Amino acid sequence: MPLPRLPLLLAIFLAGGMLGWGTMNHAAEKETSGMIVHDVYFQLKDNSPAKTQELVDACVKYLKPQPGVVFFACGTMAKEFDRPVNDRDWDVGLHVVFTDQAAHDRYQEDANHLKFIEENKENWAKVRVFDTVTSE
Repeated sequence: MPLPRLPLLLAIFLAGGMLGWGTMNHAAEKETSGMIVHDVYFQLKDNSPAKTQELVDACVKYLKPQPGVVFFACGTMAKEFDRPVNDRDWDVGLHVVFTDQAAHDRYQEDANHLKFIEENKENWAKVRVFDTVTSE
């Protein structure tokens, strides 16, 4: 005798929840607590001193004046620090600390951030982003 559809659907839903099917996006949707440290490392196609400085200047122009920023810094790789543990495949580093995840999320959609990407992405060979939730 076939099961009624509603109990069958409920059973599938509950089984999916226990297996994690229904919870895969909840981690991304959950608001984090603590400041967000947003580190971006750009490797440039043309990493001449002029093009490297051009990206640093663009970071300051478009990305520094953001609401919710606690700390902002950007610059070039410190080439004098050449130890085996130093990662050397980047040219410009960007470091932004946000008050919270909401400030970080607003930054991602901000017109200045989007303009920065549009104007500079042609010279990016590789971009790596490291976001950290701080404990304090």
